[in-house]
Amino acid sequence: MRDVRDVGERARSDAWDTRPEEWDLGAEGAYASAQGTTEARPGAVAADRAPQTVAAEAAPRTAGAVCDAGAGSADPARRPPARRGAADPVKALMHRHRELCERAVDPLEIAAGLEAHGLTDRAAARYRHRDVFSLAEEMYARVSRDDDRPSPRHAPTGNPREHRAWAALALVPGALCTAAVLGLRATEGRAHLAVAVLGAPAVTLGLRVAFGRGPLHAPAHGTSAAARVWTCWLLAYALLGDGLLRAALDGGPDSPWPLAAAPVLALALACGPAAWCARLFSVHARRRLAASRGLEEFAASVTPLFLGVFALFLAALAALLALTGALLGETAVPVGAGALGALLLLARLLAVHGAGRAPTVVLGIASAVEATALATVFAARLPGCSTLITPVETLTDAWGADAVPALVCALAALTLLIHAIRTLTRASAHARPPGSP
Repeated sequence: MRDVRDVGERARSDAWDTRPEEWDLGAEGAYASAQGTTEARPGAVAADRAPQTVAAEAAPRTAGAVCDAGAGSADPARRPPARRGAADPVKALMHRHRELCERAVDPLEIAAGLEAHGLTDRAAARYRHRDVFSLAEEMYARVSRDDDRPSPRHAPTGNPREHRAWAALALVPGALCTAAVLGLRATEGRAHLAVAVLGAPAVTLGLRVAFGRGPLHAPAHGTSAAARVWTCWLLAYALLGDGLLRAALDGGPDSPWPLAAAPVLALALACGPAAWCARLFSVHARRRLAASRGLEEFAASVTPLFLGVFALFLAALAALLALTGALLGETAVPVGAGALGALLLLARLLAVHGAGRAPTVVLGIASAVEATALATVFAARLPGCSTLITPVETLTDAWGADAVPALVCALAALTLLIHAIRTLTRASAHARPPGSP
C-alpha cells in the first residue's frame, strides 16, 4: 500500500493554485479514507499538528490517488474512475476571496469581509473552524504576501492636530446658524430678507464643511444626491413647516408666518455632539473588534455601546433644544425637532459605515409624508375634497402642529434604529476606518 505520507507531501504547494477547484462527494470521501488510514498508522502524521493544518496539508488533490493507496491489488478494471476535486475547503474559500485575502492587512479585515459575504460562525464549521475569526486567521497566515507588507493595524488613534481640526469643523454649522438667527432677530424689511437669503446657504455650506472630515465623513458611495435633498427638505420643514401648517388650517396663509428658529439652531449646534458620539462609537467598536473571538461575541458587546452612544446624543440634543428655546423665547417643547435629530444622526452613521441605501429610502419616505400632509390641507379647499383634511386636522387638534413631524420622524428614526442595530453591530461595518473608500 502506498504510504499516505507521500500523498500528503504532493499536496503541499503555494496558497494559490491556478487549477480550478470545487467540492465534490468523491473528494470528501477520499479525504475521509486518507485521514482514517493516517490515524491507523502511528507516526504517519505528526501528532502535534493542528486539525486545520492536517486538513489543509494532508489531503490529496485527487480522489483517484487515495483510491490507489487503499485498493491494493484490486482489479484495475473495477476501480471507480478518479474524480478530481479539492479536499482542502479553506483553499477553495481562498480562491473565491483571493482579492480580499491579498489586500488584507490583518485577519480582522478578512473576517469582516467574509461576514459581509454572508459567512457566519455556523457556516465556518464546514471549513473545520469554530468561528469566522479562526478561519480568517488561517486564511491570513496561508496567503502569500511580500515581506514589506504593513503590520496589523489596531484601533485608530489619530493625532491631536487631526482631532482639533474635525472638532473645530463640527462647530462651524452651529456658529453660522447662530449668526444667522441673531441677524434675523436684529433686522427688518429688506435687510431681514437679505439675512435669510444669505443665512440658509451659509449654514448648508457649514454642514458640508463639517461632514467633509472627521467621524461624520461618509465615503462617496455611502451618500447620494437624493439623501442630501431629503435632508434639506426635512430641515426646511423644521424651520417653516409648522407655521405654514397652522396658517393653512386657519384658512391662510394671508401673511408671512413665523419661523421656528430655535429647533433649527439646536440641530445645527448638535453637529458637535454628533461628531463626538460618532467618534466614540467608532473607536470603541474597533477596539472590541480586535478583542473579540467571534461574530456573536462582537455583536453582543457592540450593541449596548451603540445604544449608549445614541442615548448620549439624544440627551445632548434635548439640552440644546431646551437652551435655545429658552434663549429665543419659544417655550413649546419641539418634539418633532428631537425626532428629526435622532433620524439624521442614524442616517449619517449608517452612511459613514457604508450602508447609505436604507437611510436614503427612509428619508425620502419621511419627506414625502410631510409634503403630503401639507398638500392635503390645501387640496381640501377644492370642491368635494374636504375630507382630505380630516387626518391632519385630527392630529393637530389633539397634539398641535408639531405632531406631524414628530410622528413622521419618530417612526422613521425607529425604523433606522432597528436597521442600525443589525448593521452597525456587524464586523464588516468596522473593517476599515469610517469614511474610508
